[in-house]
Amino acid sequence: MASLSMSPQERESIEAFRRDVVEASLSNVVLVRFTAEWCGPCKQLAPIIDKAVAEIGGGRAKQVVIDIDQNRIIAEQFRVQSVPTVYAFVGGQPVDGFVGVKSEREVKAFIEKLLAGLPPTEDDIGLDQLVAQAQALLDGGEAAAAADAFAALAREAPDRDDIIAGYALALLALGQTAGAESALAATPADSKAAAVVRARAMLELAKAAADPSETAAMEARITADPTDHEARIEMAKALFAAGDRDAAAGQLLTAIAADPAWNDGAARAQLLKLIEAVGLADPWSAALRRRLSAILFS
Repeated sequence: MASLSMSPQERESIEAFRRDVVEASLSNVVLVRFTAEWCGPCKQLAPIIDKAVAEIGGGRAKQVVIDIDQNRIIAEQFRVQSVPTVYAFVGGQPVDGFVGVKSEREVKAFIEKLLAGLPPTEDDIGLDQLVAQAQALLDGGEAAAAADAFAALAREAPDRDDIIAGYALALLALGQTAGAESALAATPADSKAAAVVRARAMLELAKAAADPSETAAMEARITADPTDHEARIEMAKALFAAGDRDAAAGQLLTAIAADPAWNDGAARAQLLKLIEAVGLADPWSAALRRRLSAILFS
């Protein structure tokens, strides 16, 4: 890229590119957005990338904007033929890119894929260990201690959705539904992170759970009419809230086996919500999905 005929301004641009893109991408994702003042689509894409980097970059995704009219030598080096053009640099090399305007969802998916390929930093490793310790407290029934641990971690890493989700789950275990809902409001609405999906499912179940004191009345309804699927669903919510997930699943499986399509598949939808709340990777969830498949496809 260097040449004896380059002007001081061009040399400065190349040095900035080496520093801000090539070197920075050794430990981060660097998006190089080629643009121009006269480019309408560039003005559409700019706020989309700005927002995506801010919301999901986590300090490891950066953006460098290059005006092709002011940095012709760099634009020519990368054979930029139209704008906007975006190149993604990782490890000092361009690894991916796109041309034209993309939706916010597409840009976020593009960045998330690149971030997933980055090696963890030493800070990440230490933080992950602390998250695992907080999760162990929660799994061990020490919800108050877990809530304190997750709250402290959230102050250190407010961009970590899994930490916020852990905090919400700890609050739910303490019966603090409103606090959990407030915590989860800080996560992106379109987040597909497993911990967030689980926490939201648990929150929905907690808000919809029937009063455990009413289980006797529900049992009476089911005894009087085994096809009272509404009572079975309400019973399942109460049982799950009380910690008896096997009995909760049993009520729903019975309703599904009797009439899978009842109320637009309400029992199946509720069962899937239990699976989300426990976690898709949990062995209990995997076994339950097999039982559901056996009922639906037998």
